[in-house]
Parts: sequence; C-alpha cells; structure tokens
Amino acid sequence: MAASVEWRIAFTRKDVEFIGGESIRMRKMIVVVLMVLLAAVAVYAQDGHAAHAEHATVSMMMQDWAKQKLDKSPRHQEWVQVKNGTRTVNAFIVYPEVKNKAMAVVVIHEIFGLSDWVRGVADQLAEAGYIAIAPDLLSGMGPQGGGSSEFADRSAVTQAVMKLPADQVTADLNAVADYVAKLPAANGKVAVGGFCWGGTQTFRFATNRANLAAAFVFYGTGPDSPDAIAKIKAPVYGFYGGNDARVTATVAKSTELMKTAGKRYEPVTYEGAGHGFMRSGEDPTANDANKDANKKAHDEAWARWKALLKKL
Repeated sequence: MAASVEWRIAFTRKDVEFIGGESIRMRKMIVVVLMVLLAAVAVYAQDGHAAHAEHATVSMMMQDWAKQKLDKSPRHQEWVQVKNGTRTVNAFIVYPEVKNKAMAVVVIHEIFGLSDWVRGVADQLAEAGYIAIAPDLLSGMGPQGGGSSEFADRSAVTQAVMKLPADQVTADLNAVADYVAKLPAANGKVAVGGFCWGGTQTFRFATNRANLAAAFVFYGTGPDSPDAIAKIKAPVYGFYGGNDARVTATVAKSTELMKTAGKRYEPVTYEGAGHGFMRSGEDPTANDANKDANKKAHDEAWARWKALLKKL
C-alpha cells in the first residue's frame, strides 16, 4: 500500500513539474495506460461471457423443465443398484399404476448421459402402463467414481459415453434387463428403446439379447455386419428425422441387411424433424428452425410407440 501511495505522489509531482511537450507526452502515456486497462476489462468480460455460456450449457443439460414435470408425477419412482459382476449400475425405475403384471421397457439414454429428460421418458412409459427402467451407463465412470451427474460439462459427458467399452455396455444392459424381468410386478417380457447414441445401442443390443420383445430405435444407426444382423430375433422399429441425414441416410442399408436376413424392420421417417426430435419436440423452451416439425414428430412417434407396445 505504501509503495502505491508513493507512486501516486511521484506521478503528481512530475505532472506538475513537466510543462510543454513533457506534459503532453505524459498525457499520451496516461491515454495508452487507460486503453490497455480497457482492453483487459473487455477480455475479462468475454471470458465471463464464455463462462456464462458454459454454465448455460450445463444448465441446459440438466433440463429443469423436464425435472419439474417429473417431480409432479404421481407414479412410484426410485433408484436401484443393479449388479453386473464387480460393477454396480445405478438405474432409475418407474412403476405403472396397473392391476396386473406389466411388461418392462429398458430405456437407453442419449450421448448426453442419463438426464432428467430420459428419466421423464421412463415416467411417460410408466404412465402408459409399463415398468420402465433407465440405467446410467456411466455409473462408476465419472469423476470420483460417480455417474452422469458428476461430469463438469456436456463435452465431458459425451466424451465419456463415446469411450464406454462395447462389451461393458452390453453386459450392463443384460444385467438391467435380467433385473427388471424378475421383478414381482413384471410379466417377464422386456423391450428396449433408446435415443441418439442410445438408439444405436438399442439396435446393437438386439443382436446380443435374443429374447427381447422388441427394439425401438430412435435416430440411431444399425449394425453394418450381416453376421450381427443375423443374430437379431426381435422386431426392430425405427424412428428417424427427415432433416437428420447423418443418421437417416443409413436407414437404406439397415433395411437391405434386415430384409436379406429375413428380419422384421419397420423404419418411419418424420418429415422436417431434426436429430433429437423426441427431446426437442417436448422442450417448451425450444426455438430452433425445426421446432414445429420436431413437435409434430414427437407427438406422432409417441403415439406409434405406445400403439406398438400395446401389441406385444
């Protein structure tokens, strides 16, 4: 503090002593210093804006609107721990309010991990009369041994999901399917449905579990190996966005492979819908170019899904 005071005193003395050109030079120096300080403030503001944007991304991933809707549900929801060898898979399960034993549906999350929206899908399936269980496939893979909710941001979650070992994913899903099939309230039938990365895993899981009642693939790609396709026993139903060429362009190949193998595959493409239309079509805050088409696709896909489940 003393040094700072002395500097200010010295500066004042010099400013008083210098006249003519010297005082002009001094004023120019002050202007330069002020410009540097203003530039630093601008950089700080930009960094602050970036930090805010990152926070907004994390907040968006939390999907408060989905959580609020989930919290209002009258159905019984709980977290369970499913053992897969030495692994413990945390899973969110919702029970329907029905008189008889119900079929179960395993819900596979997006590349964004087990989110509030995915848990909301499980609740909506329970509302339709099914036991729905949504495993967190990042269980034990997050910071300090946590799951999806322990990652710092969306990017970290997606990278972790992409690095999940395929055999581990299959084993986790089999453990969850075995668990839910044996519940006292279950009738033993198990279907599977997934979204985005989870849609791809749904198609792949159908190649690894012969006794599935059905597989519901939402904007996920299919296996490209005829040998893998040959292992599928369950009917596969696809739900795709017309404005999602990255994924929808693969449907023709899947159709060809499934037809050649004599497998049942029924894909439907929803015109104008983008990738992730089941989530964005339900999001009241959505404001993208595909908003109306996503909403329409979401409603039609849900109606189709429930109609297909009813027939199993």
